Formats: sequence, C-alpha cells, structure tokens
Amino acid sequence: MEPRDDHAEPITTAYLGNFSRETAELIAGQLEERGWVWWYKEPGWLAALWEHGIRMFVDREHLSEAKDIAKAISADREAHGWPPLE
Repeated sequence: MEPRDDHAEPITTAYLGNFSRETAELIAGQLEERGWVWWYKEPGWLAALWEHGIRMFVDREHLSEAKDIAKAISADREAHGWPPLE
C-alpha cells in the first residue's frame, strides 16, 4: 500500500465484521489488492476470554464493496468446512 500523504483528506473507517484469523487474512489480501485503507483489532489477553476472532475495519467509502468481498470469502470458506465467526 502506498504511504498516505499527510495533507490528504482524513479517512474514516467503519466496522466490517468479526472473522477468524484465516478468513481475516484472506479478506485483508483482497482489500490490499484494491489499495483500500483498512485495519484490524485483536482482543487483548483478558478480552480474549469473551471476544473471539479479529475485528476488521475498512475505509467507510468502500464498506459496501468490502462487505461483498467478506461475504464471498466467508461463504467459500464455509462451503469448504471452515466456518467464519460472522
């Protein structure tokens, strides 16, 4: 991903979903290919007791498209016996 210009418009991210680590990595790869801004949050050591998976966030302007990507990847993994968290 290209470094951001500090003078560029600020980017607001929106919640994409909660996914297994493997699913999140596949989704991240697709977001990277498109050059979209995204980030993730793993639960801390204590929160891991009740939070499972990786919470992903993506540039709000690409949220709808990113949800379609996440849905397709999750469906494919589920079809092959790897259910996502969401």
